[in-house]
Amino acid sequence: MEKNKVDENPEEFNYEMKWVRDSSLDHKGRVPLRASTGSWKASLFIIAIEFSERLSYFGIATSLVIYLTKVLHQDLKTAVKNVNYWSGVTTLIPLLGGFLADAYLGRYTAVIASCIVYLMGLVLLSLSWFLPGFKPCDHPSTCTEPRRIHEVVFFLGIYLISVGTGGHKPSLESFGADQFDDNNAKERSQKMSFFNWWNSGLCSGIILGVTVIVYVQDHVNWGVADIVLTGVMAVSLLIFLIGRSSYRYRTPIGSPLTPMLQVIVAAISKRKLPYPSNPTQLYEVSKSEGNSERFLAHTKKLNPFFSYKIRNIAEKQSPWRLATVTKVEELKLIINMIPIWVFTLPFGICASQTSTFFIKQGAIMNRNIGNNGFVVPPASIFTLAAVGMILSVTIYDKLLVPVLRKLTGNDRGISILQRIGIGMVFSVITMIVAALVEKKRLEAVEMNGPLKGSLSMSALWLAPQFMIIGFGDGFALVGLQEYFYDQVPDSMRSLGIALYLSVIGAASFLSSLLITIVDHVTGKIGKSWIGKDLNSSRLDKFYWLLAAITTLNLFMFVIFARKYNYKNVQKVAAADCYEGKSEDDGSETWV
Repeated sequence: MEKNKVDENPEEFNYEMKWVRDSSLDHKGRVPLRASTGSWKASLFIIAIEFSERLSYFGIATSLVIYLTKVLHQDLKTAVKNVNYWSGVTTLIPLLGGFLADAYLGRYTAVIASCIVYLMGLVLLSLSWFLPGFKPCDHPSTCTEPRRIHEVVFFLGIYLISVGTGGHKPSLESFGADQFDDNNAKERSQKMSFFNWWNSGLCSGIILGVTVIVYVQDHVNWGVADIVLTGVMAVSLLIFLIGRSSYRYRTPIGSPLTPMLQVIVAAISKRKLPYPSNPTQLYEVSKSEGNSERFLAHTKKLNPFFSYKIRNIAEKQSPWRLATVTKVEELKLIINMIPIWVFTLPFGICASQTSTFFIKQGAIMNRNIGNNGFVVPPASIFTLAAVGMILSVTIYDKLLVPVLRKLTGNDRGISILQRIGIGMVFSVITMIVAALVEKKRLEAVEMNGPLKGSLSMSALWLAPQFMIIGFGDGFALVGLQEYFYDQVPDSMRSLGIALYLSVIGAASFLSSLLITIVDHVTGKIGKSWIGKDLNSSRLDKFYWLLAAITTLNLFMFVIFARKYNYKNVQKVAAADCYEGKSEDDGSETWV
């Protein structure tokens, strides 16, 4: 197609290749020059700050259950619930942050503002350890109950980090993807790899967070680790600002939810009108009428969402009475996403176990390496999940995709939902393996006693379940990121990333709810599966329950995924796609 365009009008083609025509602007508010803005040159600055944010987040998140039990002296059940609550808030607040970024702030401004809030949280964590009045105790090694003020400052600090993450995660990832022009074949192909390499950078931050930072927490103190994280975050913010001139920016256009509400109101007011038989009556604002948005193809799904107009007085119609094809199709996109969002929640519940029960298992098992007395910090075991994800993404992007492209003819190799489904299969396998390993650990405890039993097993027994869930993340989590960014309306892409994060957030709350239900039900009929510590619990049965739930859910996901219609973008208005379009005759036209 590009070759034909060159033959027909080479000057126009060269002009289009020189400038980016996707509604983005450069840092001076001009149409961006393709050669000096966007693409990988801009994305590297963006991936750098994501690296530091994940370093900070996972340095805190993977050790949080250890901090709550060792420093704040909470029992296992309370600590796990608090971790799930914090994780849930951290991954649900992005819904608000993504909305504000898309509607009012702009993604670049939202990233800077959220980084400042994030830094405030890290500073508070540092003060909670070093400022005399905020310390947990005067002598932490012999402390049995921390000061109340320390708990208040600590929780305020980590929840400020939640708020900072709420603006940072959805805005930064969508801002990074915005650096690639969907209308350019080369950049469109690069965007498909962007999410893969974004997660590789993310995982590199995770690995350093759960090794170097966790080692400092374990062998020096928590405060020094917090100071390191604060410094790294401040430097990365400076690096992000240095890349300002190379970015492409999208101007916020107000609430993306208002047009959807307008479609619903228009649909209700016209609910008794029959659907038009003539497709030329479909209404759209054309490019010649000043529409700068991409058009969406008309579909027959959810046809009750339509409205009508008199074509020759379109400019007089209220948007609350009349909706274009594209606006209606955007609402359909969101409605069609709801089942997919729901059916990915069990995957999120499985993933949430890695930073709670999996880490706590590692804390009571033998973590000695060799004969030199080196002990691996419990949270560092999470490194295996990050390594699994990096391997998964690399194998998928470099080996599987080229082969699958030839076999399927799909630019992605396989569809986005197929990729997510494969990740969900890995989550089922993870829970099965985790159940078998925990059963073996409990048998060792029964045979050798609670003190020696767990220590008789190496923490390397946990390696398979961490590696497998990491492989699953490389398919499911990356797929979810791409799905929610790509399939939402163009004006909602930060909110789209927030929807992906909300899967993990809602799953964290569901995990806490499930723990409460399982504890209550099993306690009524016998011994509770969730005791005060791991040795008095039956996590193996809890893992089998998760495996069963995820398996049943997977079948439902496949059914809905097979019927799913992906977003279909076209270059002209829907009605113009049909031959024999009638002239304006004052007749009623419909959406």
